[in-house]
Formats: sequence, structure tokens, C-alpha cells
Amino acid sequence: MDIDSLLSRRVTETIDKSHLTAALKSKKKLRVKLGIDPTGADLHLGHAVTLWKLREFQDAGHKAVFIIGDWTAQIGDPSGKDKTRQGLTEKQVAANAKHFFDQAHLILDKAKTEIHLQSEWFKKFGLKEVVRLASQVSVQQLMAHETFAERIEHDQPFFAHEILYPLLQGYDSVAVKADVELGAMEQKFNLLMGRRIQKAFGLPEQDVILLKYLIGLDGKEKMSKTLSNYISLRDSATEMFGKVMSIPDELIIHYFELCTEVPEQEYLAMADDLKNKVLNPRMAKVTLGKEIVKIYHGKDAAQKAADVFEAKFGKNKGEISADFELKKAAGSYPILDILVEGKLAVSKSEARRKIAEGAVEIDDSKIKDFEAKVSLTKGSLIRLGKRFLRII
Repeated sequence: MDIDSLLSRRVTETIDKSHLTAALKSKKKLRVKLGIDPTGADLHLGHAVTLWKLREFQDAGHKAVFIIGDWTAQIGDPSGKDKTRQGLTEKQVAANAKHFFDQAHLILDKAKTEIHLQSEWFKKFGLKEVVRLASQVSVQQLMAHETFAERIEHDQPFFAHEILYPLLQGYDSVAVKADVELGAMEQKFNLLMGRRIQKAFGLPEQDVILLKYLIGLDGKEKMSKTLSNYISLRDSATEMFGKVMSIPDELIIHYFELCTEVPEQEYLAMADDLKNKVLNPRMAKVTLGKEIVKIYHGKDAAQKAADVFEAKFGKNKGEISADFELKKAAGSYPILDILVEGKLAVSKSEARRKIAEGAVEIDDSKIKDFEAKVSLTKGSLIRLGKRFLRII
């Protein structure tokens, strides 16, 4: 991959781009850092955006440095949160970290990856080291953190320990002597803190690459374990393909750019075909699903997953075998009532959540409003995920 592509695809901003470009042209072998907090057992396609960028640097001959944030996970990243995130226990973090290593190696070259737990250096920290670290940054500088400022402005809880998060992440860059750090857009403050802390400790300031974040299955928020709108790297080929097929049509090209290796000119041409209605969105999703599944499960598994999906969901409405049946006279009914009465959801709250995730369709039309009333006739087919309800 050439330097322009390395610094453009999936990238929103590079700091300092001219410095990093010069370093890459000089053939210097860079130490490229990526840190992820093990807040759950799964890595998902959103994490994979930055992991693949790290792999690109790795393939270009640079050293990939992958850090599991076993200490910062116990604080909870405050970025983009309107309330304090609950920190995990040491036991929870250790259990999640074990799974992270295996999943990261689905993308990174294991033999060429340098992996660290933060506890390698932070377990040696005492009060003296914490005070020294805190003394490198003023309160005014910390209050420039957008999340901190907004919490104070809106009189929302803001706890002193949360200030430590960007400081600890910044010190990671000192510990591993990072030349470059990768992260999502909302991590900008923390990654720039790495530059500040490195300078305070007499090290050259790392360059920073900020990557686009992946929108989740709900079509609204970034992909997140907390919001359960994610596709896990541990999903089976069939599960992964099915979830890709459920994304809103407007995200098709977004996923091609961030989740596949399809060349830019190809997915941009596809975008034109979708816009001009030359290409059916469903067929574009089939291609997308196979491209994504191929990366994590192989080409044969991708085709098999597509065949399985087609066998169940590609049939005419009348040929699909329903999981449940519900006797209703033709008419208009609240969708929440139908989902619960038809046993597709155990409660109205679950039904609302599934609608928000984009998992509910009636006769191939996606339902987006949980207050909607839907017109039903004999034979109407309601889908929630992989389960079907037929009106009789």
C-alpha cells in the first residue's frame, strides 16, 4: 500500500501529516500503537477499522504495538459519555483480555505484533509516580476535554478519577515509545494527550491518525458493545452475513469503505449505481456480506453463508416457513402489540429495542417507528431477526 492510501482510506485526520509523511518516505521503521479497553469479551467490526489500519502499517514493515487497556478499563473512558461509565473489576478485565488476544490475531500478524497489558508499567506506579504524571498537565488543559466541559456545563456528575483516564492513556505512549498512535475520532483528546505526556518525559511527540467510526446496525449510533448494535469478530459466518444483510441501505457504501478491502474506485462506482437505481441494494448487501465474511471465515464459508441466507430469506413470502402464527382480522394494529402477542418479543421493551436496531420488517418493509400501527391481512409476514410470524 502506498503512502497516500495508508494515510487516506478510513482516515479523517492526521497530526502531524507532513511529519509522518516524511518519516514514511525516509523508510524509518515506526512503532505504531493502538490501545483498546477490554470492556467486553468481543471485538467487533468497529474495532476492526483501527486494527486493519494497524495491519496496513505492519504489512508496510512497521512495528504494530497493541495495548490492552486493563487499567483504563477499570476507570471507564469518559469520551462522549454524558455520565460516568462504570469501571470494570480486575477479574472482569482479565477475563475479557484473554478473548481480545485471539480476536486481534484474526487481523494482525501474530508473529510480528508486540502486545502489552498496561499493568506491565502501571503495577509499578505508586503515589509519587501518579502525582508526577498529574503534574505534567494543567486543570485548564484537562477541562478542554469536550466531555468534561459539557458535564460541568449541564451540571452532570463528573468525578475526579475520570481525569486520570487521558493521563494514563497518554503515558502508554511513553511506556512503549510510540511514533504513531491510531484511534477513532472521539479519541482525539486522549491521543493528543499522548503527545503532551511524551514531550513532558523528554520523548519525541507521536504522530496521530484518527479514523472514521463505524455506524452500528441501528443506523444511528457508532457500533458499540454497550448499545448491542455490533457485529462481533467471533460471530459465525452465518450470523455475520445475516447481520450485514440487516444494515440500513444508506450504510452499504460506508461498510464497503470501512469493513472491506474492495478498492475505492469499485465501491464508489457501486455508490453511483445505487443512487441511479441501476443496482438493487439487496444485491449490493449480498456482495458486502460475502466480502466481510470472507475476511474472517474464508471464501467458501462466505458463499455458504450467503446460500443459507438465500434459502431462508430469499424465498417468496408465501414459501417461507413461519416460526409462529397469529390469527387476526384484517386491519391496523400497534406493532408493539403484534410483536408481543405473536411471541416474537417477550415484552414491549424488547420489541422497542429490536425496532430501534432495525431488526423488524413487515412484508419486506422495515419498521422504524415503535409507535406505528401496521396494516395486516391474511398471509402478512412479520420478521424479527431470523424469526417469522405469519398472520392467519
